[in-house]
Amino acid sequence: MISGGLEIAAGTVALLVLAGFLAGWVDAVVGGGGLVQLPALLLVPGISPVQALATNKLAGIMGTSVSAATFYRRIQPDMRTATPMALAALVGAAGGASLAVLLPESVIEPIILGALVLVAAYTVARPRVGRATELRWTGRRHVVVASVLGAGIGTYDGLVGPGTGTFLVIGLVGLLGYAFLEASAKAKIVNAATNLGALVVFSLQGAPLWGLGLAVGVANIAGAYLGARMAIARGSRFVRVVFLVVVGALIVRLGWDVLA
Repeated sequence: MISGGLEIAAGTVALLVLAGFLAGWVDAVVGGGGLVQLPALLLVPGISPVQALATNKLAGIMGTSVSAATFYRRIQPDMRTATPMALAALVGAAGGASLAVLLPESVIEPIILGALVLVAAYTVARPRVGRATELRWTGRRHVVVASVLGAGIGTYDGLVGPGTGTFLVIGLVGLLGYAFLEASAKAKIVNAATNLGALVVFSLQGAPLWGLGLAVGVANIAGAYLGARMAIARGSRFVRVVFLVVVGALIVRLGWDVLA
């Protein structure tokens, strides 16, 4: 395959398609599919970090859009929270993508690792968190907190990217008080908006590898559809278990990279 002027071997494309499917499934259930998909894209010889980020957004928005639609049809999440949160996240992601070229690569993984360790510790220490929706605030304060959360994580998504869905889920569960399943439904809607905001900016810079991104995106769609249906069928307990497994695996992998 030739995409964006890069000649990509068939074996590499196959690996990326497999990573796209797995990323779509993980992202639909608990978020964090970019931590599978982005490192795989960085294996492409000659690809720049910005091209990898942009192509990851292209594939990611295809999968998150499908999982968001699937969750919306089955769970029918309250859009009075999801809509302002998604709009704030879209603006934040566009701003973060504009700054992506300025962030030193050496600081990315330690930031993500530290955040994931805190998230895992919080979830393990409070096993009842996320079993049922118990909102901490209502009305305007709830919307304001959700919007600030969306803007902050959206900026991170445009700037760095990996783990955005995971951070959205833990924010919706730990900060706002949603159950894991409903948090996953809202996270997909917000994540689709962050991917769109970042992709628009990256596209204006000519960064995405469109052929490769579309190929990986088709696999991402398949994984996202399967993952969303499994999460809906099995409920919040299943989502919580997968969440802890994914976060634990990511901590091990990133810890190895940071300490190596």
